[in-house]
Amino acid sequence: MGRTNKNIPNLGIGLGLRIPHYEDIFRDKPDVDWFEIISENFMVDGGKPIENLERILEMYPVVQHGVAMAIGSPDPLDFNYLARLKKLAEKTKTPWISDHLCWGKLAGAHFHDLLPLPYTKEVVDYVAERARIVQDFLEIPFALENLSSYVAFKDDEMPEWEFYSNIVEKADIYMMLDVNNIYVSSRNHGFAPKDYYDNIPMERVIQIHIAGHTDHGDYVLDTHDNYVRDDVWKIYADVYPKTGGVSTLLEWDDNFVSFRETWDEALKAKKFQKSIEKSSGQPLKTKYSEAPCLT
Repeated sequence: MGRTNKNIPNLGIGLGLRIPHYEDIFRDKPDVDWFEIISENFMVDGGKPIENLERILEMYPVVQHGVAMAIGSPDPLDFNYLARLKKLAEKTKTPWISDHLCWGKLAGAHFHDLLPLPYTKEVVDYVAERARIVQDFLEIPFALENLSSYVAFKDDEMPEWEFYSNIVEKADIYMMLDVNNIYVSSRNHGFAPKDYYDNIPMERVIQIHIAGHTDHGDYVLDTHDNYVRDDVWKIYADVYPKTGGVSTLLEWDDNFVSFRETWDEALKAKKFQKSIEKSSGQPLKTKYSEAPCLT
């Protein structure tokens, strides 16, 4: 079976740490359970980013989420990048690190985008070995996030959920499950969201992302610039109990509203959690219930 989320802490409800909200956070010290940072924004030696990060670390748990590893790219793993990522992890005491199941680099080029991979056995083997190496190097739990996607490859040999599951199980790593991305991809590719989340190893999910998107009718964009849609909350309500209770994070990255409105949106997740426990009669893993480990 390999590693599971049993010994991974449930940090509660968190927010992506974003500059437009710094003033409110530093002034009011709101009762947020934790913040997620974009790792690359703080992989520097000093200056204002580190000063702000240190202020946050004095008040809140922080989890690192990356956007530049591009683990499925054909170029060799960048151990200079991984060393800087690990150094930041030592500073933040992040209980895990996540990045995206994608590619985005070629020799001499970095596209700074989260590009989808072909769903083939060859790519499963390739990415799984690289992910295993990354987790071993970082020496803390490592999770890959499912993408929102807009194109598919003719050579795909399996559905996305099988591809995703095979990689994390073969690498013996974890899932950072974005339920908004499941919905966006389901609309763009014509599958049922339930087919996705009923066929992945929920015991490997250590964090859930929720976010808003933009619906253009014929297609949906993962824009992180609006309130979470009802259809996404429905997926969250179905997925969350299947994980046993894991950390939940609201992403809001554009067209910002006030900090209070953003936090109120995130807190809707707590209402769903309470409703789930009440209806099931079964308690889920509570906040801070376990310590992280790799076994």
